[in-house]
Amino acid sequence: MLVLVAPGQGAQTPGFLTPWLDLPGVEDRLRAWSDAIDLDLVHYGTKADEEEIRDTAVAQPLLVASALLSARQLFATTDAVAAEVGAVAGHSVGELAAAALAGTLTDETAMTLVRRRGQAMAEAAAVTETGMAALLGGDEAAVLPHLEQLGLTAANVNGAGQIVAAGTAEQIAALVENKPEGTRRVVPLKVAGAFHTHHMAPAVSALESATAQLAVADPHTRYVSNKDGQAVSSGRELVRRLVGQVANPVRWDLCMETFKELGVTTLIEAAPGGTLTGLAKRALPGVRTLALKTPDDLDAARTLITETTSAAAAAGSAPAE
Repeated sequence: MLVLVAPGQGAQTPGFLTPWLDLPGVEDRLRAWSDAIDLDLVHYGTKADEEEIRDTAVAQPLLVASALLSARQLFATTDAVAAEVGAVAGHSVGELAAAALAGTLTDETAMTLVRRRGQAMAEAAAVTETGMAALLGGDEAAVLPHLEQLGLTAANVNGAGQIVAAGTAEQIAALVENKPEGTRRVVPLKVAGAFHTHHMAPAVSALESATAQLAVADPHTRYVSNKDGQAVSSGRELVRRLVGQVANPVRWDLCMETFKELGVTTLIEAAPGGTLTGLAKRALPGVRTLALKTPDDLDAARTLITETTSAAAAAGSAPAE
């Protein structure tokens, strides 16, 4: 079974969209989205520096655009996703790309919504100086109480020995100085706020308003939610979870547990890939993984898709079952 995933904030790097614009139609689509959301995605994806694309209001639309542009090179239509992909999921803002790939949102609606999400989260982050840091290694039983003692939230429980803490700048600094027992490193992340914590409550309200009248469809492909790792079959429930997740922890560990229970054999990460495939290599041994970093990875991805689909057919089961 093939799982298609989309990365979250922090995966962006300067110029990461540049090679994708060489593909037919990509620049035109990116410029159309830019006009629709009043943000020059071509500039930010090709010429902007690290500080510019660290801005939440810029980073989030860039990441969803990149995931959709790269995934659509493999699955041009919703029918193609439904026929060949067993499950989709996204990490944090990547959930919006996954919702579009599953057919609950159109690509254009996902871009409009992520623009509002990024703006609302940037506004919420501006209230207090906050941030996030990844803890590498360590046992949850030791890490979680330590974070609570420092007033921090375990905003991302990513599995494979990685937890991301979020809180005020002072709390993050205290964590760097006093890491939990057994933790190898504490790495501050290139994000501009304490996402998936109570600091983002104002953004939840903004998104509730933005999605109140949104036209949605039920997903045609199994959608695995960050909230609890469960598959969601209702489009309206999926959107409700997208909104609430802004201020609640991402349970990517539970998503990967669900992938395992579903019988995943192949996992492909949309651009800018690397983070989620790295986690999968540690948490899902034996699963073939591929990260779409540049268009040079597309042929290998197509081969994996063909092999996975063929294996499923030979086993007498459809990929989406």
